[in-house]
Amino acid sequence: MNQAMLDSVWVLLSAFLVFFMHAGFALVESGFCRKKNAVMVLLKNFGVVAIASIVFYAVGYGFMFGEGNPFVGLSTFVPSGSEADVGTLPIYVFLFFQLVFAATACTIVSGAVAERARLGTFFAFTALATAFVYPVVGHWVWGGGWLSTMGFSDFAGSTVVHAVGGGMALAGALAVGPRLGKYDKEGNSKPMPAHNFPLAALGVIVLWLGWFGFNGGSTVSAEEPASIARIVLVTNLAASAGFLVSLGWVRFRTGMLDLSMGLNGALAGLVGITAGCDLIAPGYALIVGGIAGVLCVEGVYFLDKVKIDDPVGAITVHGICGIFGTLAVGLFGDGVGLFVGGGASQLGIQALGALSGTAFAFVAGSVLWFGMKMLVPGGVRVSEEHELEGLDVAECGVDAYGEDFASRSAAASAAMPAPAE
Repeated sequence: MNQAMLDSVWVLLSAFLVFFMHAGFALVESGFCRKKNAVMVLLKNFGVVAIASIVFYAVGYGFMFGEGNPFVGLSTFVPSGSEADVGTLPIYVFLFFQLVFAATACTIVSGAVAERARLGTFFAFTALATAFVYPVVGHWVWGGGWLSTMGFSDFAGSTVVHAVGGGMALAGALAVGPRLGKYDKEGNSKPMPAHNFPLAALGVIVLWLGWFGFNGGSTVSAEEPASIARIVLVTNLAASAGFLVSLGWVRFRTGMLDLSMGLNGALAGLVGITAGCDLIAPGYALIVGGIAGVLCVEGVYFLDKVKIDDPVGAITVHGICGIFGTLAVGLFGDGVGLFVGGGASQLGIQALGALSGTAFAFVAGSVLWFGMKMLVPGGVRVSEEHELEGLDVAECGVDAYGEDFASRSAAASAAMPAPAE
């Protein structure tokens, strides 16, 4: 088997793992949300994959990887397959790998606006963000744009995918507003606990598995198995440290072992190591994951304090920890990190790139969300009546577990008059 064949098989296998991460996102989000909205959550997650797949193929890839200028690509729209290979990879192999990443960025937003965002406006946002927001930052970093020429390093997307998704998620949460009843008149937060922890825990395990393709596949080559093995190892170590430290930290803060914080801590560790998984040594990966675990817990508490409602913790896990993970390259990256003899210059470049990408995503996301809020009839939020009833019954006409419909049918049958003799 020649090198091109090996590379293609490895990158496609990694892309399949990243695609399977959407099962993890669907399980985590539906498990963390309330039972009455589980079907709508699943519907949104499927819709993101379908919409992002079509839009990124048609225009997003061209804006991200096409020839253009330092800020955006302007060619290779609707690739025909006859375009030049990307390294050893046929263009469709490389495109599919990048496509599943693009869908991930918008899936992050879904969790932050869950249980109250309108389906139609969320789908419209997904299409616009996949076309005009994610690919622009991607071009800056991975498409030969201005950040790449400065030496900015984001190997697998702590900024490009996660901080960009977190920035757009923050814009969406602000535009849509908190769920009804989340905060009382004094501003105190009311717990709205996860309805199904087994689903959420299974989802995190699926995401953890998929991350080995997310980070490992970003080599876009199978030529150096030792490098892939190290990337996979540090990815696993950071997730493990994130889970354990976040669980211990929340126990220290509250006296309780909060599984939801531990699960998000594992994801925080994964996000934190994503930018530097090619440069950060295993020992430092444990430190990165542990710091991300603490940031995860504190970030959730902070957002609650300022009354930004994020049902699944997406803004903290992906936004805050994505920025930290990007900075971690300048702190712990082999040969470039401040704490491993590399000086401060790389850290400055990392800070500029992380803040630029996140700020662009937040501003562009705000334009999209608040623009739809003002211009689209009905705005971006479901009616109060539908939100209180639950979007599954009110808008989908089903119940996730059949319980409500079964009880309603029984009550309706009992209320019917007896047939005439």
